[in-house]
Amino acid sequence: MNQIPPEWIRWIDENVLRGVSEKKLIDAMVKAKFGNELAAATIASRTLERIRASAATPDATTVTDAVPKEYRYEGCGLNTGNKVHIDGHNIAVLMKLEKPRAILFGNVLSHDECDQLIALSKTKLLRSGVVDHQTGNTELHEHRTSSGTFFHRGTTPFIAMIDKRLAALMQVPESHGEGLQILNYQMGGEYRPHYDYFRPDAPGSAKHLARGGQRTATLIIYLNDVDGGGETIFPRNGLSIVPAKGSAIYFSYTNAENQLDSLSFHGGSPVIEGEKWIATKWVRQNEYR
Repeated sequence: MNQIPPEWIRWIDENVLRGVSEKKLIDAMVKAKFGNELAAATIASRTLERIRASAATPDATTVTDAVPKEYRYEGCGLNTGNKVHIDGHNIAVLMKLEKPRAILFGNVLSHDECDQLIALSKTKLLRSGVVDHQTGNTELHEHRTSSGTFFHRGTTPFIAMIDKRLAALMQVPESHGEGLQILNYQMGGEYRPHYDYFRPDAPGSAKHLARGGQRTATLIIYLNDVDGGGETIFPRNGLSIVPAKGSAIYFSYTNAENQLDSLSFHGGSPVIEGEKWIATKWVRQNEYR
């Protein structure tokens, strides 16, 4: 073979993320009839050292999915027109993306609602953590430099109203949504590229999956206009979303066959000027407990 298909590129990225050695990857590709030089050059060209440093599993020894399967997008994501009307609130559809399934919405929250969420959160902020793949515990990490807080579903009438609107927008039962997470990034704050879903092969995922199954989709709502930087980036397809107060980016990554979409790999670029406030809602396959 003289060219590497996209599903094999994603397969390479997934296994590099797991910490699988380049030799094991090359051997697997040669076994699948790729030339040794082409396989080696392709793996080297991915330049994923930064990804490996941020999300690798140190003791990975086996190669996953020796024959990669292309993610099936049929029936995955939202069915929506150019506008969404929810209980008298009008939301605009600004952009749609096929791979990964993503929609950019405008006016998900009013400016006053954004300000209320920020005001409710300011005195509750704690340093954000990341899930350790081995233990499942949340730990502080240099690749996520934000502060945040959670509001359990229905904490106040205001939060309950937002939960109801977001569930309707994402076309899921309210009970499938995790609590609303509010995050604040100061100058230089970032979240390096990562997945929101829980890795099925990671021991630490079990206790998270037990609370409602796999995550299926994410909605990131921008609570302020950022003076510089702070974009939500999808590095595998070159998409960059500039924060705009009240707008939100939705993306899904789990389909009916329980496949996980590696193109949902995303991050938050460093804030260059000012600060950044966002609200995040994650959705599970089942009722979240």
